[in-house]
Amino acid sequence: MSRRFVGLSVVDSKSLPSRCAGCMYWQSVQILPMRCGALCDRQAADDWVSKVSAEWGECGRVAVEDGEFLGFIKYAPPRYLPQTRAMPAGPPLDDAPLITCMHIAAEARRHGLGGVLLRDALRDLVGRGERTVQAYALAQRVDYETAPMVGVDFLLRNGFTVARPHPDVPLLRLDLKSLVSWTDNLDTVLESLRIPVRVPKRAPATLSSSRKRRRGSLDGGAGPEVSGRG
Repeated sequence: MSRRFVGLSVVDSKSLPSRCAGCMYWQSVQILPMRCGALCDRQAADDWVSKVSAEWGECGRVAVEDGEFLGFIKYAPPRYLPQTRAMPAGPPLDDAPLITCMHIAAEARRHGLGGVLLRDALRDLVGRGERTVQAYALAQRVDYETAPMVGVDFLLRNGFTVARPHPDVPLLRLDLKSLVSWTDNLDTVLESLRIPVRVPKRAPATLSSSRKRRRGSLDGGAGPEVSGRG
C-alpha cells in the first residue's frame, strides 16, 4: 500500500467522483443551486484547472492510494471563481485564495483524511507565500457528498474563524502565519490513517499525459515537499 498527495493539475479528472470531474459550480457566472454538478462541462473544468495552474499555481491537492482516488480539495483566488459573487455572506476578500470544496471517497470517510488533506493544502499555500485563506462553509448539516463547500464545524476545528457571519453560509478565514512552524511529514500521517486497505475498485488516478510535462514545475515548486509530489 502506498498513499501520497499529488496536485490536482496532474491527476486525470476521470478518477474524481463523477459529479466532480466536470463540475463548474464555482466557475459559473450564472447563479446556481448550491449543489455539486449544478453545471457540468468536463472539458471546461479541465481547461479551468490548466489555466489556474499556469497563471497562479496548483489549485488543489489529491490523496491517492496505489494510484486510486481517496479524496481531494480545491482552492483558487476569487477572481477565478465567479460564483462567489452570489454568496449570501457577500463577496470574498480579494487578498486571499478561497477553498471551494473537498470530497472524500466513501470508504475513506471518518478516518481523519479530511483534516490531513486540509493541512496539506494549507502547507502548499504557506510555501507559496500566501498569508491567509478563506472559505464559504455550510452551517447546516447536509449531504456533503453533493455539497460544493465544507462544513462550518470542520473549519472551526481546524483554526478558521468567522469573517462574515451568515446563518446558512458564512465566510470563514484563517491566518496562515500560525502554520509556518509545522513539521509534520504529512505523507507519513496519511499512511498511518486507519483507512481500510482493501477497498472497492475505483478508476486509477493516473497522471494525464498532457499534464505530465508540468509536474516538476507545478508539484515540486508548490511549497515544502511533503511527498514525491507534495
